[in-house]
Amino acid sequence: MATRVIPPRILKNLRYNTTTKPLNAAQPSISPAIASPSLFERSPSPPAADVIPASAAGTAALNLDDAERLFASVSTKRLLRSSAVLHATAVGPMVDLGMWMMKSRVFQSGVLKDLVMAATKETFFSHFCAGEDAAAAGRSISALKEAGLRGMLVYGVEDAHENDGCDRNLKGFLHTVDVSKSLPPSSVSFVIVKITAICPMTLLERMSDLLRWQQKDPSFVLPWKQDSLPIFAESSPLYHTQKRPEPLTPEEESDLQLANQRLLELCQRCEEANMPLLVDAEHTTVQPAIDYFTYSSSIRHNKDDNPIVFGTIQTYLKDAKERLLLTTKAAEKMGVPLGFKLVRGAYMSTESKLAESFGYASPIHNTIQETHNCFNGCSSFLLEKIANGPGSISVVLATHNIESGKLAAAKAYELGVGKVNHKLEFAQLYGMSEALSFGLSNAGFQVSKYMPFGPVDMVMPYLLRRAEENRGLLAASGFDRQLMRKELGRRLKAAMF
Repeated sequence: MATRVIPPRILKNLRYNTTTKPLNAAQPSISPAIASPSLFERSPSPPAADVIPASAAGTAALNLDDAERLFASVSTKRLLRSSAVLHATAVGPMVDLGMWMMKSRVFQSGVLKDLVMAATKETFFSHFCAGEDAAAAGRSISALKEAGLRGMLVYGVEDAHENDGCDRNLKGFLHTVDVSKSLPPSSVSFVIVKITAICPMTLLERMSDLLRWQQKDPSFVLPWKQDSLPIFAESSPLYHTQKRPEPLTPEEESDLQLANQRLLELCQRCEEANMPLLVDAEHTTVQPAIDYFTYSSSIRHNKDDNPIVFGTIQTYLKDAKERLLLTTKAAEKMGVPLGFKLVRGAYMSTESKLAESFGYASPIHNTIQETHNCFNGCSSFLLEKIANGPGSISVVLATHNIESGKLAAAKAYELGVGKVNHKLEFAQLYGMSEALSFGLSNAGFQVSKYMPFGPVDMVMPYLLRRAEENRGLLAASGFDRQLMRKELGRRLKAAMF
């Protein structure tokens, strides 16, 4: 479908309605064990003339130029650290050095490991993570809420390869849901789950092969397959599966049953807590199985206009829009409300190399502009669904792109989505795109930060993998760095004079 052109006057002078309907209105208040002082030491408030009352926030412009207002809730100490960390991570060799140090045997034990972990904890870990445990994550979430943002809690575990590891990870995810229940109402927007952490990777690969072959040959029967939604489109890549795969073995079917039980238990815990569960996306080798788990769980748990299970669409894939259209159409026919997180994607190098190894073109869009167009087109489509339908779609627009943020905000304003904006959430990584997050929040939108937590030695491999996948994003943090320098300079002048 065609994307409507947003008039420049709307982009320049965006106004937005702040009427909200919290997803978690029934959650209990924070527990004493977690009620710790805020991580943000609030900086001095701007002059009274520049302060916009909460009641007037809905008429505030989407302003990404006023650094003083954007960073009003951020202490100078944190602003200095954030600026330093973003400058460091924008340098490619810094990521290479971090990857090397984490993999090197020299730093795997002893004093060197302790020194590296201590330095990392006070810099990169503190900047990109919510904390080492539930109490620290609770304090970070409370600080976010005070600043007008919400949190997506991410138990920062890596992929699992056997059932014992999956069971341990499930306990961590269940505990994350319990932590979210103990925090102030609406301060946690989602709990994040990685299917690769609760189902062995080899099984996900096998399931994906079988699902791809069934797409090639619809007569191919999968006796274990439950009701689901379309996973593939005509343009979806199927080259991963070159020959007819063998059926699941009895042991694999047993492992699948265990994985189903883990996801069911997690979904039920989220239902009881009225806490949406957002399933992260992975590379295309295992994504078909992840989508299968996501959609079969959506059919089972998503009721009325309050979806519990959210999937992820990666718009850097050429088939993203086609799959989105097929899935939403099928869900509407079945009467199943859906939730989607829209992202660009993080496995560009991996996907291109894999496709090339099979002699196929990359499944990734040929240019970055095509990816931008796909994200913006999918965003527009979903916003129109929110505006026109009786609560059948909810969406998280996860973007660090300033232009995409402006376009989506303007589209939402134009469509009047503010009347039901509990269906719309913007999101950015914790420690990234702070100006965009605060700007959207100041304009009246719900905004969340993606917040991994866990012990430093457990979360750092997770973070470094994300850093490796998001090199371009880290290098493109110049907008935030420029605004942070501007605000730090203003504060220095104010302190001197």
